[in-house]
Amino acid sequence: MYTYIKGIVTEIESNYITLENNNVGYLIYTANPYSFKLNEDYKIYLYEHVREDEISLYGFKDKDEKSLFLKLTSVKGLGCKMALPMLALGSIEGIIDAIERENILYLKKFPKIGDKVARQIILDLKGKLVNNISNNKVNNEELVETLKSLGYKQADINRILPSINNNDKIENQIKEALKLLLK
Repeated sequence: MYTYIKGIVTEIESNYITLENNNVGYLIYTANPYSFKLNEDYKIYLYEHVREDEISLYGFKDKDEKSLFLKLTSVKGLGCKMALPMLALGSIEGIIDAIERENILYLKKFPKIGDKVARQIILDLKGKLVNNISNNKVNNEELVETLKSLGYKQADINRILPSINNNDKIENQIKEALKLLLK
C-alpha cells in the first residue's frame, strides 16, 4: 500500500499520467490529467486498487480528494472507474454539498450515475463526509456565493474572509460577513 509518490510527470494522456520516480515510470489514473504539466515535480497521493486480474494506481493532488474518492468507492455499486469522473467533473465541495442536501439531480449529472446509485451514495455517505474532509472549503464556497449573489465584489469578500469563524454555522457566517462588509 502506498501513501504518496514524488516524481516528474513524463507523459499525459486522457485518463492517466506517467510519473517517473528513480527511473521507473508509474502509470497513475487521475481525475484530471491535464491539470499536471510535463517535466514538473509533483507529490501525488496514491490509492492502489488490486483486483484478481489488475493492479491499478489512482493519484490525487491532495488528501481531501483522495479521501472523497475512497468514500465514494465504498458505496455499493460505485467503483473506481465511476468515482474518478465524479472528481474530474465536480468539485469536492460540490459533491459533498450535493450529498448533504440530498441533491440527486446533481449526482446524476456524472457519467454512469443513475437514480439508484445516486440514492445509494446519499444513503451511505450523508453525514459522514464533513468530518473527514475539510468543511472549511464547503462553507467558504457557500459564503462567497451567497455574498456575490447579494452584489458584493470578490475583492471585498476576500478582505473579510479571514475574520469569519469557519467552524460556525453558515447562517452565522453570513450575518458576521454582512456586519463586516457594512463597516
